[in-house]
Amino acid sequence: LVGSDEALQQQLAEAILREKKDCKISIHLATSLPLPSEGDHFRPRIDLIVFMIDIKSKYSLKNIEASLAYVDANFFLGKVCFLVTGVGRVNYCSVEMNAIWKLGEVYCSPVLFCELELERIQVATAQRLLRMLQICAGRVPGVSALSFGSLIRN
Repeated sequence: LVGSDEALQQQLAEAILREKKDCKISIHLATSLPLPSEGDHFRPRIDLIVFMIDIKSKYSLKNIEASLAYVDANFFLGKVCFLVTGVGRVNYCSVEMNAIWKLGEVYCSPVLFCELELERIQVATAQRLLRMLQICAGRVPGVSALSFGSLIRN
C-alpha cells in the first residue's frame, strides 16, 4: 500500500489481514516509492501495488505521480490499482477527478473509489483488494492478473 495517509493505510492493512484467507500475506506500507534498497533480499515477492490517493490532498496525488516512475512496467499488466479515498466528502475535494481517471487510463490500471472511514466500506474494500491480490498472485485458477485488469477497467 503506497500513500501519504499512514493511518488509513494501517487501518486498511489491518482490515485485509482480518479477512479469512487460505494463504499467508504480507502487507508493506510505504509513503512513496522507491522502497529503500536495504533489505531487498529479504523482501517478499510483490504481487499487487495499491496506490492510495486522498481526494482531499493534492500532495497525495503528486506523491503517487512521482512514485509511479519507480514501478517496473510489467506491474502495469494487471498488478497495480489506484484506490481513491475520501470520496464521501466531495465538497472538500482538492484533486480533480479527471486527473485520477487519466492516471488509470495512462497506466492501464483500475481505479477504485471508497470512503475508508466507514467500517462497512473498509471491510468491503479489504475484501475486494484481497480478491485482487489472490488473482495477481496466481491463486485463482483460470484468471490472470492481465485478464482481470482488463475486465475491471471495462
